[in-house]
Amino acid sequence: MVRRSPSFLLAALALGFTLATGLALALPELGQGGSSAPELRPDLVQRYPSDVVTREQDGRFEVGFTSAVENRGDGPLRINARRRVGSTDMSGDQAVRRADGTVARTAGVGTVRYTKSRGHHHWHLLRFDRYELRRASDHTLVRPDRKTGFCLGDRYETSYRSRYKPSRAVHGSNNCRPYEPGATSVAMAISVGYGDDYHAYLEGQSLDVTALPAGEYELVHRVNADRRLREKRYANNAASVRFRLSWPGGGSERPRVQVLERCSGPRCAP
Repeated sequence: MVRRSPSFLLAALALGFTLATGLALALPELGQGGSSAPELRPDLVQRYPSDVVTREQDGRFEVGFTSAVENRGDGPLRINARRRVGSTDMSGDQAVRRADGTVARTAGVGTVRYTKSRGHHHWHLLRFDRYELRRASDHTLVRPDRKTGFCLGDRYETSYRSRYKPSRAVHGSNNCRPYEPGATSVAMAISVGYGDDYHAYLEGQSLDVTALPAGEYELVHRVNADRRLREKRYANNAASVRFRLSWPGGGSERPRVQVLERCSGPRCAP
């Protein structure tokens, strides 16, 4: 049996630690992969809230609105989600193709949940787009959103031109596995040059303004607010409208809204 000196053992341990550390540093981060080719990332552009209208619903008053997000990037926004055994939700991963054809994958970019409500019986990516109603004078939040999520797809074509834009819509035909609460996987995407919109008063497309004082407010829409999705840039991820809320018939009758300004960014200039 060969006995090693304590100094030899310490040197061996140090060498092993150095090699292990070097190996860990050499491993690519998730989402980077082993290729150095440029990533063809999406560029999510938040459109202004539109169709801002009011209604009475079950004794409450709501401001409804249409939201829309467009992809003006170099590649599609692609989400692949899978459900683990024993879980009711799925975990969504983002796949980004590189210029050399390889794919960068980023795990855990969002939760995908099956939603069952009026007009919705399919899987939704949660927190993709967020809505806020804020007081115009000081930007104080007065109403948060209540949206359950989004089934992403090529809902309409935009005027954006790019060599990466497909000649026709290619995503959305499966409509996020409708009436399949037992599904274990789902894919959703927005192609370059296409957009996804949700119309006023569709599930979650409204905010309760009952008893809200008359005055000026800002309705803010933000896509990818937490920046978990990889994009070319993030400066165009918010848009807003400033409107005046009035109660001409008093608080017991439907209020009115008058849109005053449409703004690029989360706040209109005072």
